[in-house]
Amino acid sequence: MVLNVSSPEPKLGQIFTRRWVAETLLDLAGYTVSQPLESMTVVEPAVGEGAFLAPILQRLLDRALGRGVRLASLSEAVRAYELDHEKVLLSRRLCVEALELAGMEPDAAVAMAQQWVQEQDYLLAADTVPVDIVVGNPPYIRYDDLKSGQFALYQTKWKTLTGRGDIYVGFWEKALASLKPGGRVAFICADRWMRNNYGSRLREVVGERYGVRVVWSMHDVDAFHCKVSSYPAITVIANESQGPVAVAETSAEFGSRSAEELSRWSLGRGRRKEGAGYRADRLSHWYTGRGLWPTGSPKRLALLDSLSGLPTIEESGVTVGIGLASGADASYVVDTAPVEPDRLLPMATRLSIGPHGLEWAGEHLVNPWGPDGSLVSLADYPRLDEYLSNSAGVASRHVAKKNPDRWHRTIDRVIPGLAKRSKLLIPDMRSHVQPYLDEQGLYPHHNFYWLISDVWDLRVLGGLLLSDVAEAFVEAYCVRMRGGTLRLQAQYLRTIRLPHADKICTETAHELRLAFAHRDRARASAAARVAYGLESEQELAS
Repeated sequence: MVLNVSSPEPKLGQIFTRRWVAETLLDLAGYTVSQPLESMTVVEPAVGEGAFLAPILQRLLDRALGRGVRLASLSEAVRAYELDHEKVLLSRRLCVEALELAGMEPDAAVAMAQQWVQEQDYLLAADTVPVDIVVGNPPYIRYDDLKSGQFALYQTKWKTLTGRGDIYVGFWEKALASLKPGGRVAFICADRWMRNNYGSRLREVVGERYGVRVVWSMHDVDAFHCKVSSYPAITVIANESQGPVAVAETSAEFGSRSAEELSRWSLGRGRRKEGAGYRADRLSHWYTGRGLWPTGSPKRLALLDSLSGLPTIEESGVTVGIGLASGADASYVVDTAPVEPDRLLPMATRLSIGPHGLEWAGEHLVNPWGPDGSLVSLADYPRLDEYLSNSAGVASRHVAKKNPDRWHRTIDRVIPGLAKRSKLLIPDMRSHVQPYLDEQGLYPHHNFYWLISDVWDLRVLGGLLLSDVAEAFVEAYCVRMRGGTLRLQAQYLRTIRLPHADKICTETAHELRLAFAHRDRARASAAARVAYGLESEQELAS
């Protein structure tokens, strides 16, 4: 029996999954005709246009017909949820057609379909009976895009919904909470919850109560019927203790045949595996707590795990921060302005990166902050007052409306003394981690991350950060954008682990300084391997 459905235009949050991807998730979840599907309950929490429902029905009914199971006994076998009325009707029609094809009377098929497919919000549905499998592609909706009051309502039920994230986090929490012992959740969705702050509570819940079984990165795979800007992963988590994890990296050539092959391997016990569009390995453990989860080749993950005993960059005596956001750069970040001279602070911006390193491009911050870190009084600075009052967009900013008595502030405050300190500046978007030394008294713009230390020789530290060893940590947590650009965040830089500064020998330190001075990444990487006690270049292959 083959079931097909049409693919209507998606609405907010709807990303339609290709059939082979849905089949793969069902395989990984253990929803196959070799299992007693007639006595199991499978849940599809956001049925959409039926990408998962169709193969679920096919497998369930093939099993029932092959084993002589009464169709009427399958009333608890499927639970599907959907808010879009048209798609509810579509999904129920799909169920009716499948049941009638299997031999059920029309009226009974309609009743069964209505029981299987509920026009409800999965996150609010009051279902209490434990289930065996939850599978699907949860909706992609940012909290900010929800209707007024809806997010607060969700938060009353699902405590993992924090920060500025996406509601699929709540889908994970509810799905996991609904599982019977040994049950599995298999989702394809954005993997950013694994490596962003808003996923911290969910990571904590998983680490405390569940076992991660499969993590396949699918960033470049054509897994959906439309282009998506998210970075999806296939992830399977079980209601059982943690054990080995099948981890895979895929590329654009990964497709249905590769998925079948990789699924068989993932469900087995073999070690390293490579095929068309993928490479995989089986890790002996997974990560616990709220900390970020890394990604990358299993070989790289194993290497980073071997360095986990070293201190993080901040534990080693380095402070990491991000530069200043003004909220109105056209007014605040300028070559010059008719304000009091001491209100102009030399600033490092993207224009400051030249062929020979960091070179001030003549840009200033119109600075409303005093040397003690407090906001200056405009009564003391009439020229600053006049300039900002006549600058378009300054008074209309959210930060200005929120604090009308402090309307002239930048979004971020100027940190006292930071400009005068020697510091490393790292642009937020580059093909590699690129640290630059600032000894010119510049204040960093928000497209730079800054690093200061009273422990490290900044040139030695710069050499380490320039290396592929340090970059391996960053790449394990952030993603490369289309074109190979790293999109950095401070939280990713903070995952870097460093050798102890006082244990780096004089010769290696010298090599790191020279490599940093000449922007020589290969030389920096070779010296860094010595500093970290690594032996092989191949260990860092991504």
